[in-house]
Amino acid sequence: MSTQGRPKGEYRSAQHEGARVTPPGRAEGEYRSAQHEGKPLNAPFETRPLAPALGAEVLGVSLAGGVSDALFEGIYQAFLRYQVLLFPPQALSPADQVRFARQFGEVQVHVMQQYHADGHPELYRLSNLDAHGRPSGKHPDRGTLAWHTDGSWSRVTGQATVIYGEVVPEIGGETHFCDMYSAYERLSPAWKARIAGMRALHNLDFSRNRRHGEDPMTAEQRRAKPPVDHPVARVHPETGRTCIYLGDHAESIVGMPYDEGRALIEELNALAIHADATYEHRWTRGELLLWDNRCVLHRATEFDTATQARVVRRCTVLGEVPQAA
Repeated sequence: MSTQGRPKGEYRSAQHEGARVTPPGRAEGEYRSAQHEGKPLNAPFETRPLAPALGAEVLGVSLAGGVSDALFEGIYQAFLRYQVLLFPPQALSPADQVRFARQFGEVQVHVMQQYHADGHPELYRLSNLDAHGRPSGKHPDRGTLAWHTDGSWSRVTGQATVIYGEVVPEIGGETHFCDMYSAYERLSPAWKARIAGMRALHNLDFSRNRRHGEDPMTAEQRRAKPPVDHPVARVHPETGRTCIYLGDHAESIVGMPYDEGRALIEELNALAIHADATYEHRWTRGELLLWDNRCVLHRATEFDTATQARVVRRCTVLGEVPQAA
């Protein structure tokens, strides 16, 4: 299926050239003005805010069996406006989830093949269940517990993430989100000047070993995904707004001594998180969450892996090469 009326492949080509893309029929910055001026959302469904700063629940929409172009256009408008979307509990097959993700663009095939699931290489399953379907006591990926953005360790980074809750714990295992537009806007003029033109090196091997070193990447996986650098302050290619682009995959600062760069990243990652710009989601089985990795950080929270079960399956859609503010 083509995406929002675009010829198949058009959006992908522009992304790989690092171009800023505005979908046909929308002026650049249109969503920004609609969001900030409170214009009504032109969508064939109702939404309900999840938190004051970001997030909305999409009411009465079933994703099973496919989504029409007209419905997807409304979902995409809401995606850009609210940054995080929640779809109510519904039965959604792995194939339907992948089909929905593909409407946003090319779906990432994660380099860590051990997480692939259900015959779809685009799916990344996080489960703490053993072969008998019982809690194993092992966390599937402790890196998810730190604030991060999906796919920042690739040259072409993550755009949308689509995640479905198959099994959810009674306590813990939440997913939290924080708005990186307001994170940038709240920086002091001195901080903004300091990070202007600055680039950070993002490295999956670094974050994996740091958080989940008991299951490191293989040599082949490390070769497939070497470190890449991105601007610390990036411009969202569709809203035109500036946001902080760091998170836990960011290892060092280009042109800065390693320890000094590490200290800056840790400080700025901490400065970026504001309680009043955060949405904390407690899962109900069968819910689906969708978010914009270009302007949102997220993390999971701890749960008792020995007594509680948590199984989620995820698709990450490829976006573009980030452009500096």
